[in-house]
Amino acid sequence: MLTDIDHKFLRMAYDEAKAGYDEGGCPIGSVLAEGDRLVARGRNQRVQQGDPIAHGEMDCLRNAGRQKSYRNMTIYTTLSPCMMCTGAILQFNIPRVVVGEAQNFPGNHGLLREHGVEVLIADDPDCIELMRRFVAEKPELWLEDIAEN
Repeated sequence: MLTDIDHKFLRMAYDEAKAGYDEGGCPIGSVLAEGDRLVARGRNQRVQQGDPIAHGEMDCLRNAGRQKSYRNMTIYTTLSPCMMCTGAILQFNIPRVVVGEAQNFPGNHGLLREHGVEVLIADDPDCIELMRRFVAEKPELWLEDIAEN
């Protein structure tokens, strides 16, 4: 069950996704938090930076800088993580992931769970609608983002 803090940080992730969409990029946002403390935020910037690795979660982790430990942190993401971002979450031992939605892209939340990560899927209507709109408007860009072009 999502807490008030979860809703707050998921909304921040959505705001990042919306900013990315408004910039012409893929609308996927992410926030890293420790309890109620914001550690970092980021968004998919593949288009904006011409960087194929600049997914939302990767940008957020990059913005977090070096951390001694991620073991008490939660990463919030508007869309279920791809394999690359799932790998980063597992690599850094982030124990908890809150996903805005997994309808437009199932991602790899099952793999996270198999490795002991707590995954909560919010089925957030704003996250679902923004991604649905993006996929309909820019299917080629979406397929490029998930390497299915």
